[in-house]
Amino acid sequence: MKFTKLATLVLAGALMAGSGLAADTAKKSEKSLAQRVRHELVMLPWYGVFDNLEYRVDGGVVTLSGQVIRPTLKSDAENLVKRLEGVETVRNEIEVLPLSPFDDRIRLAVYRAVYSRLQPQYAMGGVPSIHIIVKNGNVTLTGAVGREMDRNLAFIAANGVPGVFSVTNDLRIA
Repeated sequence: MKFTKLATLVLAGALMAGSGLAADTAKKSEKSLAQRVRHELVMLPWYGVFDNLEYRVDGGVVTLSGQVIRPTLKSDAENLVKRLEGVETVRNEIEVLPLSPFDDRIRLAVYRAVYSRLQPQYAMGGVPSIHIIVKNGNVTLTGAVGREMDRNLAFIAANGVPGVFSVTNDLRIA
C-alpha cells in the first residue's frame, strides 16, 4: 500500500515535470520563430520608414499587422513568413494605405522635420528606428528611441508640419 502511494506520487511528479518541460520547449520554439519572423520582415527589400510591420506568434500561427504604402509589400511579407519552418498559418491583417499625393507630401515633410531634429543614429541602418505612418493627413510615429526627450522632439517636429491634422506618438523608449 505504501509502495503504491509512493509510486503514484513519483509518477505524478514525473508527469508534471514532463509537462513543464514540454511547455518550456514550446515557449523557446515560439520565441525562436518570432525572432526568425522579425528578421525576415526587416530584411524585406521595400520595407522602409513609411511602413510599419508588426507580428504576433501564437504557436504555429503568425498574425501580421501594420500599415504599408505598397500592396506588394503586404503580399511579400505573407509569402516570406509562410515559408518559415514552424509556421502553420499566416493571418495577413496588414493595411495598405490609400494612394494620396497629399499624404506623400506630408510623409516627406514629417521625415525631414523629425530626422533633422534628432540624433543621426535614428536615421542610420537599412530601416530607420522611427517609422512615419500617414493616413488621410493623420500621422502616427512608431518605433523606438533612446530617450523620452527624443520621443517628445519627434512628436513636436511632426506636429509642426503644415497640413498635418493629428499626430499619434506611439514611439517607445528602448
